[in-house]
Amino acid sequence: MNMGSPAETQILVVDDDPHIRKMLQRYFEHEGYKVTCVATGREMRLVQSARPFDIVLLDLVLPDQDGIDLARELRSGSNVPIMILTGRDDVVDRVVGLEVGADDYIVKPFHLREVHARLKSILRRYQTPSKADSNSDGLFVFEGWRLDSEKRKLLNPENVEVELSTGEFEMLDAFVRNAGRVLSRDILMDLTRHRGRDPFDRSIDTQISRLRRKIEIDPARPKLIKSVRSVGYVFTAKPARSALDARDK
Repeated sequence: MNMGSPAETQILVVDDDPHIRKMLQRYFEHEGYKVTCVATGREMRLVQSARPFDIVLLDLVLPDQDGIDLARELRSGSNVPIMILTGRDDVVDRVVGLEVGADDYIVKPFHLREVHARLKSILRRYQTPSKADSNSDGLFVFEGWRLDSEKRKLLNPENVEVELSTGEFEMLDAFVRNAGRVLSRDILMDLTRHRGRDPFDRSIDTQISRLRRKIEIDPARPKLIKSVRSVGYVFTAKPARSALDARDK
């Protein structure tokens, strides 16, 4: 991904409202980003096949395909960050949007500065940490799993890479670095989202549910990420930390 500066960042806007498209394009191009706008899922696939994008701003109401299905399709084929911008403010839609892999969900009408702040937060979380950051370097091994914080990769006990969304990676990384410590939802929000909390935000539970389905033998009876009633969650494994150069030995 090219995220060294706004000028290197490619934004794809998928929205059938020409006013919204024009508003987002003008704002983000003024901020220095490169912006491409399309109105349908079909057009999105066409431009994506021509070049990669660093983040997708996705409406849920499109003329040719439901945005939830499109988000699911995007996530199944790539790890590109997805920010949903929609007029659908139902809690169920929000939960489902996060369930299928979106990194954020903003309801219209929105403030452009808030969208920009959240977009930058997502891109920062997605960006590969540098080796100079001692808090990010390291290979963590737990229960046969290997989490590479620099390459942002997770390998299962069979040495097969397990795809994680940005939010899932941040969640697992936070748990591994705080193993044995009970983490409240507020703390997890601070450790992963790096933005203000909403009065009602169940996205932490949604991310944990998705993460459990990927790393637990039986997600219904989790052994690695356990719930602590009325408090939060705790990562029960005891990760061993290795130097990055140990990966190739």
